[in-house]
Amino acid sequence: MSNMYAGLRRAFGTDQDGAKRCADRLLKIRARLQPLRDRKSDSSLLLATWNIRDFDSNKFGFGPRRTESFYYIAEMIAAFDLVAVQEVNEDMDALERVMAILGREWTYIATDITEGSGGNGERMVFVYNTEKVFFRKVAGEIVLPQGQLIVAEKNVKAPASMAPDTAVPVTKQEQHLQFARSPFLVAFQSGWFQFSLCTAHLYYGAASGPALDQRIAEIEALVTFFAERQDQASKRATAQNRPVENYIILGDFNVVSPEHKTMQALKSNGFVVPPEIDGKKVRKLGQHFYDQIAVRVKDARFKVLGGGMVDIFEDVFTDADLPLYADALPKKDPEKGAKSKAKTPEALYRKWRTWQMSDHHPLWIEIATDFSDQYLGAIASGAADVVKPPR
Repeated sequence: MSNMYAGLRRAFGTDQDGAKRCADRLLKIRARLQPLRDRKSDSSLLLATWNIRDFDSNKFGFGPRRTESFYYIAEMIAAFDLVAVQEVNEDMDALERVMAILGREWTYIATDITEGSGGNGERMVFVYNTEKVFFRKVAGEIVLPQGQLIVAEKNVKAPASMAPDTAVPVTKQEQHLQFARSPFLVAFQSGWFQFSLCTAHLYYGAASGPALDQRIAEIEALVTFFAERQDQASKRATAQNRPVENYIILGDFNVVSPEHKTMQALKSNGFVVPPEIDGKKVRKLGQHFYDQIAVRVKDARFKVLGGGMVDIFEDVFTDADLPLYADALPKKDPEKGAKSKAKTPEALYRKWRTWQMSDHHPLWIEIATDFSDQYLGAIASGAADVVKPPR
């Protein structure tokens, strides 16, 4: 089914120029994404990850999302079958607006918010088309066992009551931590392909020093946790001649670059970034490498058929659109603590639009999900160890 556009005119009320602009831009998005939608079939899964910036609290002061923005976001999500979404806020009204546009065959599974300053009040969410994806009734946030906790350093100030001449102003204290934002794992199935999918928005902190070390430690802890789990489970599955569980981790890992230690950590313990999206292949100049998809799959039938990244500003909120939205921009950059303030109308507009859409672009892969030929071929050849089909 197509997205639910029946309420578009009503959503814009008396702003018919806005409705016309939205419809025109939706047509452009649809035309550009048509090759991606043409890939949809019963024999493959279009899997994506998208960090939708601060969805949708307006705590940074750039104004709430406009009506048209929800339609553009929904149109891009609809090009896929299953999307991991990061930075969904405690108030889920924004997500519900997108779900209403997507239509009744779409649903979602969300976490509770992660408390504390590191958690930032965010949820992890899987949005998926129930006509293509089956929830296998297993879901949970990842809690590390003792022995696998993340080791990080914290600066501790001396108590004010200590004499100035004897106090050490700041000492470093080793901490053993859980994830700043709890990764979220859900068991899914699409066609013959069974998989456990984990979405994460890992710690950023700073670009160097102990904060960067903590970011790398979080990535290492995540891949180690799943590698050990999969190795243990695969022994049981093989003994019972059942399909081995496949693990895919995706989301915002805050990877610095393809050559950086953050990427080296992600590609450890047997995890692989599919060649179709690895390195700089699908990214334009200036697009960051934070978002990644990595797989640890033992099923020999597993195959990635393609991959890419959607540029969200090719057809909406383009540079040429600044005059259309000049009145909607704040008078000055309201972001507190920003390393660099937008000082020109052009810079302010380019920053503002990331709170309408995002400062991340959807990253996707297409996975083969029909193993019928392999299964029937094994039976036809008289193979004795035919792997049982999924339930």
